[in-house]
Amino acid sequence: MNRPNLGVFFFFAVAFGLSAYFTFAAIQGDFGLFRRVEIEAESATLHADLSRLTSEIRQMENLTHRLSDDYLDLDLLDEQARSVLGVVRSDELVIR
Repeated sequence: MNRPNLGVFFFFAVAFGLSAYFTFAAIQGDFGLFRRVEIEAESATLHADLSRLTSEIRQMENLTHRLSDDYLDLDLLDEQARSVLGVVRSDELVIR
């Protein structure tokens, strides 16, 4: 009578266990596929935030330049003074 060798069974059980572990780690581990998708989504969000903030910075730099001593935009100065102080001229009509 031929008995199955337990060493072969043990070898295949360990090989199957290791391959299952490494497959799981490759998909859901810290460096797995799911984590990569999360990182790419976060990267896209951060790039969108960066472009939005860069646009805001350019706009602020433009307004700062227009109100600087070297280049004074009187219309912008008048608009900012009215906005901050809540002042209107006597010949203007205010509609709310």
